[in-house]
Order: sequence, then structure tokens, then C-alpha cells
Amino acid sequence: MLPYPGIPYDHPPGICYPLTEACMYLLFILCCVHAYKKGTGSIMYLLGGLGFGLLLEYVNVAANVGYRYGQFGVMLGSAPRNIPLCIGTGWAIIIYTARLVTDALGMPVWAAAALDALLAVNIDLSMDVVAYRLHMWHWDWESRGPQYNVLTSQWFGIPYGNFYGWLCVVFYYSLFARLLEKISIRKPPVRTLWRMATPLISILVSQAALWLSLFTIADWLKQFGITTAHRLVALLLLFTFMAITGFTKRKITSASNAALPLVTWLVPTWFHLYFFSWFFIAGFYRENAWMTVCAVANLLLGAFIHWLLWIQLKRSAAPVMEVAGT
Repeated sequence: MLPYPGIPYDHPPGICYPLTEACMYLLFILCCVHAYKKGTGSIMYLLGGLGFGLLLEYVNVAANVGYRYGQFGVMLGSAPRNIPLCIGTGWAIIIYTARLVTDALGMPVWAAAALDALLAVNIDLSMDVVAYRLHMWHWDWESRGPQYNVLTSQWFGIPYGNFYGWLCVVFYYSLFARLLEKISIRKPPVRTLWRMATPLISILVSQAALWLSLFTIADWLKQFGITTAHRLVALLLLFTFMAITGFTKRKITSASNAALPLVTWLVPTWFHLYFFSWFFIAGFYRENAWMTVCAVANLLLGAFIHWLLWIQLKRSAAPVMEVAGT
């Protein structure tokens, strides 16, 4: 018997879930090591991303009986509304490494948060279509009516609201954390406590902003016929404009360095290649030619974005080196 009606795919091979978990935990450990070396602020930002990710998933599963997770090795809560720990670590490492890139670029706060969100959603576009078909998580299209198809509705079975949510989550957490970090505190003990508390405050403020975006504002916009798809496109265009504009105003400082930390390459590379590999191993490419085209295009887009960022970081580092040598 298939896991879910309408999805013609059986349970994935037994190695799939343990391998996914192991890789996410390993990447999280590597990010923890890097953040620990950077200091209290970095490690708390990473752990805040973990806490925020778990909180988001708990609220999502608790509020929507049709959304559920497959059973991984380490689950938090009671089935069927339990959530995998590795999903929280996934949120954390994506948010953390995206910020490492934008920090190195020296972009203004608002633009950096926008680019963080775009880098994250690029990964999600590669991941969700495949993970959904591997039954790692499931959206209950079946209960929404006969007009919906579990494999073709919206983005190949993935609700547009999922990607809209990704953009909002990463943007808000990145933005509020950066703004709070700018508050200057002179006394060392108080400054350390503030750095430790900043992620928690960011989570609370982000959660409130997220609620307004996903419910209050969304319900108001529906009166004018503005759907989730419209909001997603608008936010993608807005964040792209913000990122490009902010990139032109970036500040080249001694912190700019062409050699980004290894984790900034490992995390997006693993997500893109791992799920792209399962896309073909599990035979999903046979389902829909357009889905295959989009999967390849998104992989190439991710590679192009990171190559472009690498080139720009090399160019940014050159003037700094010249100034240092004068």
C-alpha cells in the first residue's frame, strides 16, 4: 500500500532517511565549530536558527492537521504531530551560512537580509519537490478538493505559500538579529548577555512579523484577489531589487575575504546535489518533463549565484589587500 493516495511512489530505500539525517547533523556540527571560533554572537545566531526552525515546524504541524512529517530517527513530540530534529538543523545551517556570505560582501542590513532569503529559497526549490516525493513531509492536497492534484498543483505539488513562508522566515530572522546586534552596550558582562539574548528576541519579533505576513495581511489582501502566488512573485521581485541595490552600496572592509569558510560551500552544495541525485535515483524525472527542466535550471542557477558571489568577493578583497600593503 502506497504511503499517500495519489502519489505513485512507495517508501524510499531504507538508507534514505538515516543518510539525510547524518549529513544534516554533520553539517550542523561543522557550522557549530565555525561559529564557536567566531564568538558568542555567532554561536547564538546559529542556535537561534535551530530553535526558530523547530518552533516554526511545530506550529505548522500543530495548526495544520494535513501537514506531517515522515518518521526520521530523532523525532520531537508525539506522532503523528511530531517533527524531525534534522529539519531544525537544516533551517539553522541554511540561515547561518547565507549570512556568512552576505556579511563577507559587506551589504547594508536590509539588502543582506533580502539576499539571505533568496539564497535560502534557491535551496528550497531544489529540496522540496524531491523531499515531498520521498515522503519526508507531506501536504494534504487530498482534502482540499478535486480541483487539486497532489503532483501538479501549484509548484509540482508544493504550495506557493511554502516558498513565500521561506522568504519571510529567513528575511525576518536575519533582519531583526542584525538590527538588534547594532545596539551598542559598553559593559562587557551586559554586552555578552545581550548577544546571548539577541537570537531569542529576534525569534519572538520574527514570529510576530511572520504571523502578520502569513495571516493578517494575507487575509486582507485576499479581498482584492491577491493570492499567495501573487505575493510570492512580488516578494521575489522586491528582494531581488533590494539585494541588487544593496550590493551596489556594499562597504569593502578588512572583513572582506575571497576565501569564504568551507561551510558556506558545503551546505548549499550538499542540499542541491543530494536532492538532485535523489531526483534521478528515485525516478522522479520520468514524471514530468517540465519538472525535470526546472530541477536542472535551479541547480544551474544556484551554481551561477555562488560563482558570481565568489567572483565579487575576490574583487572586493583585492582593494583591501592593496590598502593594507600601502
